[in-house]
Amino acid sequence: MTQTSEPQPKVSLAQSSPTVGALRERDGALEWSGRQETVRIEPWGPDAVRVRARLGGPVLRDLPGALLPQAPGADGTVKIEGGRGRVTVGSLTAEIDAEGLVRFLRTDDGEELLAEERAHFWWPGPRLYTAVGNGHHRLEQRFAAYDDERLYGLGQHQHGRLDQKGLVVDLVQRNAEVGIPVLTSSRGYTLLWNNPAIGRVELAYNGTRWVADSARQIDYWITAGDPAAGQRRYSAVTGRTPMLPEWAAGFWQSKLRYRTQEELLAVAREYRRRGLPLSAIVCDFFHWTHLGEWRFDPKEWPDPAAMVRELEELGVKLVVSVWPSVSPLSENHPVMEQRGLFIGTQYGPLAHADWPDKEVASTVQVAFYDATNPEAREFVWSRIKENYLDPYGITAFWLDACEPELKPGFPENLRYWAGPGLEVGNMYPAENSRAFHEGLSAAGEEEVITLNRSAWAGSQRHGAALWSGDIGTDFATLRRQIPAGLNTALAGIPWWNTDIGGFHGGDPQDAAYREVMVRWFQFGALSPLMRLHGFREPGMPLGPDMTGGPNEVWAYGEEAGAILERYLRLRERLRPYVLDVMRQAHEEGLPVMRPLFLEFPGDAACWSVDDAYLLGSDLLVAPVLEAGATARTVHLPEGARWTDAWTDAVYEGGGEVTVDAPLERIPLFLRDGATLPVREP
Repeated sequence: MTQTSEPQPKVSLAQSSPTVGALRERDGALEWSGRQETVRIEPWGPDAVRVRARLGGPVLRDLPGALLPQAPGADGTVKIEGGRGRVTVGSLTAEIDAEGLVRFLRTDDGEELLAEERAHFWWPGPRLYTAVGNGHHRLEQRFAAYDDERLYGLGQHQHGRLDQKGLVVDLVQRNAEVGIPVLTSSRGYTLLWNNPAIGRVELAYNGTRWVADSARQIDYWITAGDPAAGQRRYSAVTGRTPMLPEWAAGFWQSKLRYRTQEELLAVAREYRRRGLPLSAIVCDFFHWTHLGEWRFDPKEWPDPAAMVRELEELGVKLVVSVWPSVSPLSENHPVMEQRGLFIGTQYGPLAHADWPDKEVASTVQVAFYDATNPEAREFVWSRIKENYLDPYGITAFWLDACEPELKPGFPENLRYWAGPGLEVGNMYPAENSRAFHEGLSAAGEEEVITLNRSAWAGSQRHGAALWSGDIGTDFATLRRQIPAGLNTALAGIPWWNTDIGGFHGGDPQDAAYREVMVRWFQFGALSPLMRLHGFREPGMPLGPDMTGGPNEVWAYGEEAGAILERYLRLRERLRPYVLDVMRQAHEEGLPVMRPLFLEFPGDAACWSVDDAYLLGSDLLVAPVLEAGATARTVHLPEGARWTDAWTDAVYEGGGEVTVDAPLERIPLFLRDGATLPVREP
């Protein structure tokens, strides 16, 4: 790294105002100090800097966060003159003045990308620290708002908006609401709020404000560049996803739930009998003896080894559900409690939730293993290895309820190994997937994927796939999944999917729901991962004996079933292309499901398209999202020629086209002469 400053710390202290702070170069970074606060700005990868700010002393180096311990190398310069300090790293320049106000500029033309803004000319400033005790503060970081700015990312939410300007978004983990604090701006920057604290971000028209309810310092990372460049750089500093296992690119079959070994095998056999592609089948919850024993109940699953062997002969991978909760009836509960492996509380007993278990008439109060504790991760993995991996060779796991699903959700009362609940609570799902990634890797497994209901920044480096949680089963819900998936992609999670057909309900005998299923199945076939799941009618009360209605492709009648089969085969034909795109995610950090503006940032109209997307770079997907629709209007990005994959009609990009979309057809367009096997031979 090249430095223009003196080898010894260089201090600049302006004398014009009693509120002015001191600027110095320290260890290749720029530091400002004043009013008992320290702000440190340092190069953190190409075209990027990391900013940390703390009240009451120097910045802390070892707090929990999403950034990898070491930043990729980058040439940067630090310069102090005229009462201002500048850090320049490639295309990004960070500037701080004598008052401690920070701005980020595009290096080549000096244009402002983002700037801190005071809340008031007197007090408070752009960074507010409100003491909450024991060295922790409620932190606020304010930035200016820009009228023309569009903002994307922040994980998976069900508000239905792609551009999130004007919204308040909670930074917290809940079923179907996944807070990942990564923001992509149309102004040409990507920002990571590198803080797992519970909080929120307010994207108002009079300013942007990041809030951590209780933490020890402000910490964020920012890079300059278009959205694609931002994804490459963000994934380089938080870790890239592994290469997707080939089997995982195919079709996953699931329902709530297959109750026995024979029931699950009968479904896999029927797919083979019908000649339908099937890559994975899920053994869902309540397959265990007791919650938190992490093993098959021999009364329902008498010979898992034989089951796995038969599935392997059918070319089907078994995926097993694993929850982080532990029943007091579990044999593991006493030893885990004695060893302090559960999430604790500030006041009262261990963190609990009520949940049904076997051999008891009512619910019991289950505890949760503390995934932020390395010893707890090792213990849980040892049970998984002993009960699933070693005897049966099972390597694929569904990490359900991994927010974790506490009732009620009061993170301020939680105490984790890594710190207080308000300070570290959002990192739990990432640490949970880490347990399995590290365990499988240590056991010699080179292909790792887990299916997770929640995630945080950096989850992708642990092989974590995310799904959109327990959602509804209507067209309105389907419509909301498009922006949810695209914002998840821009938050750095390339492996994403939904419960095809939604989760809560849906009657396979109802014609209206069959239409929803067909349109959702088409979308699922063109999603990063394709997985059929749901709690179909007729349902049953929650408990160990429950199951849902049938949810296989033949359960939806002859007409709908024939269409579903067509899209199963389409997915199978597209698997080589999907795997090529997955390799881009692994090697470059580019998402699989892409908003149109990621590939076409120069087309202004692409920044507002929230009902279509690109799968990779070559295939534009326009799902049908309304009941009874038989046509679809699609914006085709400027700068490419687009071929209707069903009719071979060719269109110049830069405008809208309306194409036929009968029930059996999802509009698909190929870019610049790309050849993909969309139509059946």
